[in-house]
Amino acid sequence: MQKNNPRIIRAWCTYDWANSVYSLVITSTIFPIYFGQVARNPRGGDLINFLGVEVRNSALFSFAVSFAYLLVAVVNPLLTAIADYSHRRKRFLKLFCYLGAGSCALLYYFTRDTLVFSLIAFVFATVGYSGSIVFYNAYLPQIATVDRLDAVSARGYALGYVGSVLLLLFNLSMILMPGWYGGISGQMASRVAFLSTGVWWAGFAQYTFYHLPNPAPQQEPGLTWIFKGYQELRKVVGALGRQRRLKRYLLAFFFYSLGVQTVMYVAVVFADQELHLPADNLIITVLIIQLVAIGGAYLFAGLSRRLGNVKALMLAVLVWLVICPWAYFIDSSHEVYALATLIGSVMGGIQALSRSTYAKFIPEDSRAYASYFNVYDVVEKLSIVTGTGMYGLVKQFTPDVRTSFLVLAGTFLLGFFLLARLIPESPRVSTQPLRE
Repeated sequence: MQKNNPRIIRAWCTYDWANSVYSLVITSTIFPIYFGQVARNPRGGDLINFLGVEVRNSALFSFAVSFAYLLVAVVNPLLTAIADYSHRRKRFLKLFCYLGAGSCALLYYFTRDTLVFSLIAFVFATVGYSGSIVFYNAYLPQIATVDRLDAVSARGYALGYVGSVLLLLFNLSMILMPGWYGGISGQMASRVAFLSTGVWWAGFAQYTFYHLPNPAPQQEPGLTWIFKGYQELRKVVGALGRQRRLKRYLLAFFFYSLGVQTVMYVAVVFADQELHLPADNLIITVLIIQLVAIGGAYLFAGLSRRLGNVKALMLAVLVWLVICPWAYFIDSSHEVYALATLIGSVMGGIQALSRSTYAKFIPEDSRAYASYFNVYDVVEKLSIVTGTGMYGLVKQFTPDVRTSFLVLAGTFLLGFFLLARLIPESPRVSTQPLRE
């Protein structure tokens, strides 16, 4: 596969543009707010009966996220190994893309009477998003040389933030200015937003699917693929056990990613139910994070060229160590906006740089990219399961969830010290920006 081909890089980055609308519309903004309004008992309370169990709606949301990512962590390892052996990475990318986009579209039918069906659709949307990201990320070391990994990764995240903000603004116009759309109700506008997310995701992904190359597939029968895929997985796990710096990096990544991902998934729920911010304030907060994150992704790609990847990641983790205590004491909308600006400055940077740093740690002679990135994805998903599950339990059994942010600060601190151990083994530093 030709590396640094501008057309292929654009096609790869376009998938970030396509799928990031899930993260913003479904994970971070409209869906969590809509879920909190619809998933209520007949008296309007947040304690609901779900399959015979009394649970708070915000805890149910967190548990659904945890279950979805746990499901991906269990299923994906074998699928990625099969994809590596059979050279059908693009086919698996398409499969998960369409699963996620189709499930987002099904959320159009989300009402109080369809809570169970809608929660299942949400879980499958999350599975589709998470599953496709593994195969998408696996292309990164195949399409770019080492000196351009950070810049390409940052470009993908930046495009994702831009695209998702554009769709969100369209969706918000329906909610905030219904007269433009024939007096559409707020509930219907939200449901249309879910449908538009699925259409946007699957639609723009076509450009990626058309231009992204795919090696000639192996022609052995399907059962042989499964057997060989299992062998491929064992090979990668065995190789991972002999790579000390890769294991150390993944351990550090688990702890600081636990904090980052948990904040991303519960921030809107926390601001809505704990700080009682109006919907327009919540929307402004999310837009601040997304827009600032565009510059943050490029900022940390630049810092990696000057400091090295590990030191740049450590700097980002230090900023998160400031964010968590601040979130514990926060009590006004003005503080929320300032905190959102700080979160945005490091959110895009730490995600983009984490991905490219891991790509640099993968052995250069490896061809099992999907399997290696599956290990990265499993670690990330386990961190999400741990973090969101912890938040859900705290929310379910205690009246105050602010303590969770102090616990998250501890995970960032542990991640920082684990990264510090990697400084002598820091991966190759990017020295060139991406050029067309």
